[in-house]
Amino acid sequence: MKSAFLQFAKIGNPSEVLQLEERHIAPPTGHEVLVRMRYAPVNPADLNFMEGTYGRIATPPCIPGHEGFGEVEALGPDVHSLQKGDVVISLLGTGCWTQHLIAPEHALAKVPQRIDPVQASMLRVNPVTAWIMLNEFADLEPGSWVVQNAANSGVGRALIQTARRLGFRTLNFVRREELFAELKGLGADEVLLDADDGLAQAKVILGKQPVRLAANAVGGDSAIRLMDLLSSEGVMVTYGAMSRRSLKVPNKFLIFKNLNLRGLWVTKWFEKATREQLYGVLEPLTEMILANELVTAVDEIVPFQRYERAITRAQESGRSGKVILDFA
Repeated sequence: MKSAFLQFAKIGNPSEVLQLEERHIAPPTGHEVLVRMRYAPVNPADLNFMEGTYGRIATPPCIPGHEGFGEVEALGPDVHSLQKGDVVISLLGTGCWTQHLIAPEHALAKVPQRIDPVQASMLRVNPVTAWIMLNEFADLEPGSWVVQNAANSGVGRALIQTARRLGFRTLNFVRREELFAELKGLGADEVLLDADDGLAQAKVILGKQPVRLAANAVGGDSAIRLMDLLSSEGVMVTYGAMSRRSLKVPNKFLIFKNLNLRGLWVTKWFEKATREQLYGVLEPLTEMILANELVTAVDEIVPFQRYERAITRAQESGRSGKVILDFA
């Protein structure tokens, strides 16, 4: 069987190195599963992977795509956890930009048939990152405050919605005032500009209420503002570096607050997670998607044959959500 896929043969600008190719797909053997991919988002990590700036170095030729959704078409003779017709998301962390994916059964997670396929295609990266930050780094109680920058990012929006489900309050920093109403609509308790004036407003809002957790996707001065809001022995989790500025920590935050600075790369979490841990995260997030409590914004759905358009749009600022490749 022949199948189309997207591949880059060398490191470089994604819009220049990505190409549409065709290959022969052999029937699955052993514990292998053949998945007919339906949708896959274009994430910043995918672009960085092709550029050679991601945490994992590519060895071209490579098929990018950190996450995606599809339907099981065929099974190897030793597969027991899946059946033909099941719908799944890939846990591989690469290789999803293809019409057909061959993967071992343990690298796929079954999701409910009635789940929105586009939303499911975006489940693995941003929602899981948000869930882990809210559940594994600090002992939060209902009503606890969580502060974050880049609140309009994919992770930021997922964190707002997940925190609301878990009973936490969020104070969110963004760079544009026009984002306030949208994030409030998702469940954000407070939205402020990521600047010194916003920091001053945040201090008034929080008063003496403790802040035990901060989520940092920016670095630089923005991260310093988050550290300023954290309470003694609070935790700041860095999961991104959008400003491309190093994380600088004023001595006073270590000496007088004894802050804990942690990092999160969801790829590593998946590598270490047990099956029980994995479904302990995916199941509640799936329930939220089914209940329409977790919605990832979509900017545009693009047929994979028009991948140039998808890459160009994903690299543009001012998008209203994710760009999705349609392999259906």
